Parts: sequence; C-alpha cells; structure tokens
Amino acid sequence: MIRIALVGSIGSGKTFISNLFGLPVFNADESVSKIYSNNKKIFYKLKKRLPKFFTDPPIKKEELIKAIAENKNSLNIISKIVHPEVRKDLQKFIKKHNKKKAVVLDIPLLLENKLNKKKDVIIFIKSPNKEVLKRLKKRKNFNNLIFQKLKKIQLPLDIKKRHSHYVIKNNFKKDFVRKNVKDILNKILS
Repeated sequence: MIRIALVGSIGSGKTFISNLFGLPVFNADESVSKIYSNNKKIFYKLKKRLPKFFTDPPIKKEELIKAIAENKNSLNIISKIVHPEVRKDLQKFIKKHNKKKAVVLDIPLLLENKLNKKKDVIIFIKSPNKEVLKRLKKRKNFNNLIFQKLKKIQLPLDIKKRHSHYVIKNNFKKDFVRKNVKDILNKILS
C-alpha cells in the first residue's frame, strides 16, 4: 500500500486537498477531536497533569485553549498524552485499509512526530500566507496566541518542502487544485 502524506502550514488546505484524492483518508485532527469527545481515560490523564484547566468530561476546546495560553508547558503535556492515542488510531486505519492501493495521511505533525515511513510519498501543500491567515481568522475559536504556539512546534516550511516528493500549489480554487491532485496521483500510481 502506498502512503501519501500531506504536509504544509496550519491552514494551508491539507484536509481540503486530502479529500480530493478519492482515497481513504486518515485525518489526525478528526482523531484528536474524537479522543477529546469520547476518551475519558485521556480526560483523566489531562486532569491529573493539568487540574486547574479541566473540569468534567468531555475535554472542551475552551479548556484546551486556556491551558495552552496560560501554561507554557501545557501544549507539551497535552501532546504527550494525546499523541499515543492518535498513533493507535493511525495503526487501526492502516490495518483496516491494508488491501487498498493507496491511502492519504492528513497528519499536521507527521514529520515532527516521525510518523512517516521511508517509502511514504510526501506532498507539500504550498499556500499564500496572506490567504492562509485570512482563512484561519474565520475559524471558530481562532486564537492567535495558540496559533503562534502551534507554529513553533512545527518544522519550518522549507524543511517540510525539502522532505517532499511533490508540491501542490493551493490557490484555494477547487478546479485548479483538483487538476494538480489528479496529475500527481497518476504519477504516484503509475
């Protein structure tokens, strides 16, 4: 099975583009969201480590934002608790789809957390910074402080680009991007 991994900045359009491939997609953000909503074990681990910020299950986005904004170590603590669960979800996804010719991995910290395999096909999503920031600011619960902290834990974009086999220029126009995806997918699968 070919693992196609998308990398890029926060808000570059990785999720939008991952869905254009027409292949099974592992979306790490959705995995994290389900963990926050349904996994009481993770809630109690977070509450034990950061009792000031978490009250009752499920884990609420406002509590996460407050924890990350008010405590410089919170993001690291949260990541160390949540990321192993995301890895388990990824393993289940790979096992479920192991007969498919290819899958798409939409994992924001793929390279940072060394989740990539040597044979993965990595695609860098290049998007105009101005447009990315404009779109991010429209998101519900956008918080610039959190955005800056998350950017700091990511590899610089030039390093992500250097690790990539292909680049998709995302101008946020579906037809243009769809053609790029189709061309690259044909090269990967041929």
